[in-house]
Amino acid sequence: MKIAILGYGKQGKSAYDYWKAQGADITVCDVDTSIQLPNDVKSVLGNDFLKNLDKYDLIVRSPIIYPPDIVKANNPEILSKVTTPTNEFFLVCPTKNIVGVTGTKGKGTTSTLITKMLEAGGKKVHLGGNIGISPLDLLKNNISTTDWVVLELANFQLIDLKYSPAYAVCLMVAPEHLNWHQSMDEYIKSKQQLFAYQSTNDIAVYYSKNEYSTQVIAPTNGKKIPYFESPGAFVSNGQIVIDGKELCSVGEVKLLGAHNLENICAAVTLVWQVNKDANAIKQVITSFTGLPHRLELVKEFDGVKYYDDSFGTTPETAIVAMKAFSSPKIMILGGSDKGSDYEDLVMSVLEDNVRGVVTIGNTGPTIAQMLETVGFHNVVNSKSSMKEIVDDARKLAEPGDIVLLSTGCASFGLFKDYEDRGNQFKQVVNELS
Repeated sequence: MKIAILGYGKQGKSAYDYWKAQGADITVCDVDTSIQLPNDVKSVLGNDFLKNLDKYDLIVRSPIIYPPDIVKANNPEILSKVTTPTNEFFLVCPTKNIVGVTGTKGKGTTSTLITKMLEAGGKKVHLGGNIGISPLDLLKNNISTTDWVVLELANFQLIDLKYSPAYAVCLMVAPEHLNWHQSMDEYIKSKQQLFAYQSTNDIAVYYSKNEYSTQVIAPTNGKKIPYFESPGAFVSNGQIVIDGKELCSVGEVKLLGAHNLENICAAVTLVWQVNKDANAIKQVITSFTGLPHRLELVKEFDGVKYYDDSFGTTPETAIVAMKAFSSPKIMILGGSDKGSDYEDLVMSVLEDNVRGVVTIGNTGPTIAQMLETVGFHNVVNSKSSMKEIVDDARKLAEPGDIVLLSTGCASFGLFKDYEDRGNQFKQVVNELS
């Protein structure tokens, strides 16, 4: 079988390993002419990498490749040959105990919470997708028919998904990746694919207080269960509650931020459909402190606490991060543009006890100008190195303040990705003396 793998990032590499083991004749197609490929692989590299795909029996799309671009370079019929690592995983996975989690933010945290809660209840669980391990690489772990799989799935993986998991979660959804999608409607429709093929025996957990989340789960034939309200898990009188049972107090929660109460309730609601082990669930809620680059305390220096929330790449997540702290804040905002609207972000700076702002990246001047327009003047436009960014934030901060890297924007241009941005921030902060 002749196979073209479009894009040779993490999932492209896992696709190569998977189909190579089956003896396929593989060609890697990628815009990057400098990528390092296995010696035995054919390649089509450069700007025309999507052309002439008809000659292949199967085309494997990596998440970053936009399906309409494949059509534009070939013909509409070409999509009948296109699959993805996620589609192939659903097709061949030995277990049907699969949980899919989507939303704009909170996917990684919620997926990890679900995994830990299922494990605490005695299940063997494999976590992957958009978080860490490619779905096809999970197959190397000898998944059994009784195991569980939790997949964090973004719009890039979902846009042409042809299968739905038995258990699916949609968290809060906000406009994002509008530089990749043609419209917000397409963004919503991509996430709907997670629910589109569910049967009446399946479960759809969603955030009914968010209009977009409600739209995302609309196609499901499964049982719809809202969270952060009954009959799902919710907060009442300072307690996390489900089915009339108090699991633990809010004060026992280790995750920072009110938004994480929503993520916890989403995870509890899903896991409760599988295993009503309140003690196992409480054990996770009261011990899990979060993932890297999500409201992560890096260091306290000269009375100022430095937090890394680099994973937050939308205005909505930066607003949530601001609201997580009552102390005065120095915000680091800006980066590359994903087509977001910064009006609510700017108003939150005014309302959420922000003392100063350091703006960075391509969107920095725009955010700075918007802040000036509404009368917020303690703004520094920083340079391109993380050391200068942290130095500027340090000069604005006073003892008792929080310096918060939660940029509200993507990282590209200044940094490789949000992890690189967060890691550089942590390195510079840890070197403060």
